[in-house]
Amino acid sequence: MRLPIAAGAATMAVTIALYPLFQGGAWFWASLGAVAVVTAVGVPVSRYSLPPWLAPLGQAVAIWIYLTAVFSPEKAWARVVPTRESAVGLAKMLVTGFADIQRFAAPVPAKPAITLLTCAGVALIAIVVDVLASRTRRAALCGLPLLALFTVPAAVATEPISWPAFILAAVGYLGLLVADGRERVGHWGRAVLVRRSSVTSRAVADVGPLRLSGKRIGLTAVVLAILLPALLPTLEPSPLFGFGVGNGRGKGTNSISISNPIVSLRGELSLPNNSEVLSYTTTDNLPRYLRMYALDIFDGQQWTMTGSSGLPEDRISQEPLPPPPGQSRQVPAVTVTTKITVSPAIRGMEFLPLPYPPSRVQVEGDWRPDRDTLMVFSTEDTAGGLTYTVVSDEPKPTAEALRSAAAAPREIAERYLQLPRDLPREVRDLAVRETAGETNPYERAIKLQEFFTSKGGFTYTLAAQGHDEQALTDFLIRNRAGYCEQFAASMAVLARVLGIPARVAVGYTGGAKLGERWQVRTHDSHAWPELYFEGTGWLRFEPTPAGLTGQGSATVPAYSRARAADAPDDQPSAAPATGSDSSDPASGSASNPRNRRPDLEYGGSGPIVVEEGTPLAARIGLGVVAAALVALIPAMLRWQLRARRRRVSSRAARPAVVVAEAPGAVTVRTSLWHQATTATWAELCDTLYDHGVSRGPSESPRALAVRLAAQHGFDAPAEEAVTRIATSAERMLFARTPGENGPTREDLRVVRRALAASVPRGRRIRAVLLPPSTLARARAVGTGLLDVFDRLENLRLTGRKA
Repeated sequence: MRLPIAAGAATMAVTIALYPLFQGGAWFWASLGAVAVVTAVGVPVSRYSLPPWLAPLGQAVAIWIYLTAVFSPEKAWARVVPTRESAVGLAKMLVTGFADIQRFAAPVPAKPAITLLTCAGVALIAIVVDVLASRTRRAALCGLPLLALFTVPAAVATEPISWPAFILAAVGYLGLLVADGRERVGHWGRAVLVRRSSVTSRAVADVGPLRLSGKRIGLTAVVLAILLPALLPTLEPSPLFGFGVGNGRGKGTNSISISNPIVSLRGELSLPNNSEVLSYTTTDNLPRYLRMYALDIFDGQQWTMTGSSGLPEDRISQEPLPPPPGQSRQVPAVTVTTKITVSPAIRGMEFLPLPYPPSRVQVEGDWRPDRDTLMVFSTEDTAGGLTYTVVSDEPKPTAEALRSAAAAPREIAERYLQLPRDLPREVRDLAVRETAGETNPYERAIKLQEFFTSKGGFTYTLAAQGHDEQALTDFLIRNRAGYCEQFAASMAVLARVLGIPARVAVGYTGGAKLGERWQVRTHDSHAWPELYFEGTGWLRFEPTPAGLTGQGSATVPAYSRARAADAPDDQPSAAPATGSDSSDPASGSASNPRNRRPDLEYGGSGPIVVEEGTPLAARIGLGVVAAALVALIPAMLRWQLRARRRRVSSRAARPAVVVAEAPGAVTVRTSLWHQATTATWAELCDTLYDHGVSRGPSESPRALAVRLAAQHGFDAPAEEAVTRIATSAERMLFARTPGENGPTREDLRVVRRALAASVPRGRRIRAVLLPPSTLARARAVGTGLLDVFDRLENLRLTGRKA
């Protein structure tokens, strides 16, 4: 009967680790109810020794009834008993839940379908744990399903699981193992060692040392699992989208499908370690945005991408890539060669970061371009450790060419102007209102960018959450705070509302210059909108704030400002038109960092200083200092205890106080003298223990003093001092009066010095740095904490018979 309860508690303890995945607490209470139902069915099966196979069958039926009552009561008979309609309703909700978890990023909204899917999954784990622990008596194997449940948030959530959640999960599993051990001990036929339980007043097998050893091992494992990851250095960075892409593909396939890449963007920007992802050089020594993905589908809640495809004959070798869509030969273009080196520590990067539009890529391996978006991917290779060269023909359109651009062709408009029918009306009205008075798509695009960067009152923050149907409206209308994902996605939606083909690109900003190379780190991961103009093709815009108040390495392209686009290519542009507080970048003013010109800042100034973090030697030194401080904790505790005892002993200089309370005077021990003698004797005992000198349990204080003086060769002052301490201790324990002379602080100091002089140097060092008396007290505290399990095990769930 104990095992089903322990199995349910262990499952629920691990389930708590799922909290980063959900908004609200509906999932928790539904899962708690499911685990309670499984436990409620398992307890009577164990209590009345029913057939083991009856438990999982009854639990499955009970969970079906529970899910019906919670999620589909309107279609059930009496709102509880399942019917065919309720079963179909639950099945549809499960299908919807599977679809929702593919669309939403953590934390997902509290949708009933997602809550049902979570509750059913937790119930399944609870049944499996109950079967392994209570029916097959394989409690150790329960770690497998519990681990499977625990790894879900570890694999999905972008932030690490908090240590309290890990401790709860570990304690739940350890509690299950303890319950299983207790159950096995209770079935022993003959108890060899017997003790009397104060709670139950019955003889039980005394396996305390064995059980305590197991608890110590378990507790040590939990502590090491918590501390070691924090102490060990990170062995490899977490690159942007460093997950495996593709679903069930094999070698030789021509297509690749990935999960929505934008959902991991915030997690990469929030990583504490800003690790290097790649570095590159360009022939013009200017930074470049490096695109990996082009997201073209907006379903009203988030942006996703059409599955990429590439034919075997499209493999990249020395052949040029397909021409960029919409880019005419009449538009001036600059050819730039970029040499990129990806960090060898990167894992799972199956799309190459490239400047857009690439015309030729020289890279080893089986890499293929997507003809529509020019994304380059591989179904067999990864980019980690690769060095490849990219030739790109970047268009340099003038403002007049963009203003006079023709309408987009039909195939572009049909794909990149789609919007959901239920797009909020207030979002459509906002796009029209902010671009009122502009007559062509180019001017409207500039107005949209200015709306985000200077006129709309937007702020950059990584605290923004959510991808549900309210996220777009909340960002544009209400809070106006978010990070690059919200800025890029919102501008692309507004552009489509205005009839401008748009998509969202995901990749990296240009990074920062380090020596002769540009270095890109995980915090440079970025999303930005690309807008289509016939004759020029896809152009990057930048609505995300940059500089100190935004994403530091984001830059606004020159053609997205009317004055910059109208200016000649060889002259600095006038002040940007994106805000009244902007000034000429050529003058060095940085009053509005989001309007900085990369071609002026990066081309003529010195290299940008990159914060490399704490040097390795300094980190090693700090680690050594921290380890030394931790090692000195026992010594500091011992010194503090000795100082406190010294203060107590110094308070009692008088041996006794005579108090006249009534006719006739009585001599009483003073409280101060009693405390001083107790402190002095306790300090002497700890000093002996620290120096490795044993004391017999039946040895009196006087006999101890005689033995110490004889064995350790005390001189006369030391012998007199230890004798006074022992005599005071005996009089305190046995005499009615304390006597004439009590122990002093000097007596204890003399004895300690004489004792230290008689033992080897190693013992003296250990007594100072690692005093055994302090370590023994720590072990006693740990033993007391672990014995809480014993008290819990002795609790009876049913009353005792008279």
